Amino acid sequence: MTRNTPRTAVTVTGLRKSYGDHVVLDGVDLDITAGTIFSLLGPNGAGKTTIVKILSTLIRADAGRARVLGHDLAAEPDAVRAAIGVTGQYSAVDGLLTGRENLMLMAKLHRLGGAAARRRATDLLERFDLADAAGKPAATYSGGMRRRLDLAMTLVGEPRLIFLDEPTTGLDPRSRRDMWQIIRDLVADGVTVFLTTQYLEEADRLADRIAVLDHGAIVAEGTAAELKRRIPGGHVLLRFTEADALSTAARALGGEADPDTLALKVPGGGGVASLRDLLDRLDTASITPEELSVHTPALDDVFLALTGQAGADDHARKATR
Repeated sequence: MTRNTPRTAVTVTGLRKSYGDHVVLDGVDLDITAGTIFSLLGPNGAGKTTIVKILSTLIRADAGRARVLGHDLAAEPDAVRAAIGVTGQYSAVDGLLTGRENLMLMAKLHRLGGAAARRRATDLLERFDLADAAGKPAATYSGGMRRRLDLAMTLVGEPRLIFLDEPTTGLDPRSRRDMWQIIRDLVADGVTVFLTTQYLEEADRLADRIAVLDHGAIVAEGTAAELKRRIPGGHVLLRFTEADALSTAARALGGEADPDTLALKVPGGGGVASLRDLLDRLDTASITPEELSVHTPALDDVFLALTGQAGADDHARKATR
């Protein structure tokens, strides 16, 4: 299928939204490249869902400008709606209808003819591994199956941009990973994905770029690796087979030596330039470690440093202790 998606899928400048005296969005700027996964992180109440609602034309911004797939959001809302799909936090599946009936209903809303609607429904049921359950009421589906059906319904209209608002909330680990693969496959097909999530591992695994939203403003943006390098604690760990080699390395590089494990922890951000410098210094001193590994702070650390709150992943871990 030929796609005429512009290079930039979403451009947002100065987006603002308030409810009375409560400022929800305070001058948000975004630039999302087409055919990528963009993840918006933020604590509850940061404004993530509000951004999705504005960009998907469900509510209006108070100020600011946005272009979605080349269309001006304020002047061409119908064109925006025709080119996007939205999967919200809660499934829009009708539990009384079968999986196939849910897809056929969505096909009718997209004005597909009978034969085209049936073909599209069959294709999506097979693609999302729902063919065997196609004739069963959606109320009998597991949580993961309902989320897959919900996303399949979003794809009936073949959108070029999909907003996924916390799509794996409540799913078990296996269903979550199944959904991750589906999202990767969509992007491989040229679709742009705008993902909001509180699961930091999800953003780390999937996103090409991440923005952190806090109190209605973007407080940081970059790749997962770039964001991690902004937080202190990164280091390179060198391991040796002999104590003399460890001592020589410690004198040449500094850092924190552990004689028990024959390891040397050298502070560093893990970037290419700093790693190249460290390797040059090792070569100059004729030091050859047995093992070298780069350690950076986790995305949880980034989230906590930028927002002052632990991420949902961290809360989930604490709840199981």
